[in-house]
Amino acid sequence: MAKIIALTNQKGGVGKTTTTVNLGACLAVAGKKVLLVDLDPQGNASVALGLDPESFEGKSVYQVLVDNMSIKKTLCATEIDTLFVCPADKDLVGAEIELVGAMSRETRLKKALDSLREDFDYILIDCPPSLGLLTLNGLTASDSYLVPMQTEYFAMEGLSQLINTVHLIKGQLNERLELEGVLLTMFDGRNNLHKQVLQEINEHFKEKVFKSIIPRNVKLSECPSFGKPVILYDVDSKGAESYFALAKEVLVRNFS
Repeated sequence: MAKIIALTNQKGGVGKTTTTVNLGACLAVAGKKVLLVDLDPQGNASVALGLDPESFEGKSVYQVLVDNMSIKKTLCATEIDTLFVCPADKDLVGAEIELVGAMSRETRLKKALDSLREDFDYILIDCPPSLGLLTLNGLTASDSYLVPMQTEYFAMEGLSQLINTVHLIKGQLNERLELEGVLLTMFDGRNNLHKQVLQEINEHFKEKVFKSIIPRNVKLSECPSFGKPVILYDVDSKGAESYFALAKEVLVRNFS
């Protein structure tokens, strides 16, 4: 049965999509069958894995949520044999509005993904940088949520709002939802502020903070423009090493 993990942070630019793509790729090359669900209207995760938006026109996560299309019809292969994508395109922008009056609007993604649980080992959901209806669908469908956080002064500010949202979801829609972990991204060990934020987050979240830390790395910035995860772009880079380490932690935490 697949473990479903939502990657979420309502603050943009924290490495959420980068983490979804590269964690998924590392889990896949470790022998796991992985599905990445692109729930962000920007569709960056889909493009970062080499998909052409024209190739899946009319068969994306939008049709799954709004038209109740079978999610199996939307799955796209990638360069890695065991990594698949349910893509997003610009149509997803309107989904929040179109779903407002829909029946069971918060559980549409859950229903779709439950039909795939026996087909995958891990399902990773790249949520948009907001706490709207799309993110609500992602969290309701998930077993846990992973929070990428940039090591900067305001990092903790938005997290409290996310935790409050999760508390409401657990009480009303998804009682099994737990924190998978907090991942520190864009870390610069030479920066005293980064080291201070790292210390504060470790003191607050303790064992829920991943030991793996994602550094600032030019290869991580370059690889999406080539439509490849970093392990296919430059496997010897610091970025690739850090995501391999994160994948190992995720596997150990889930006894896989």
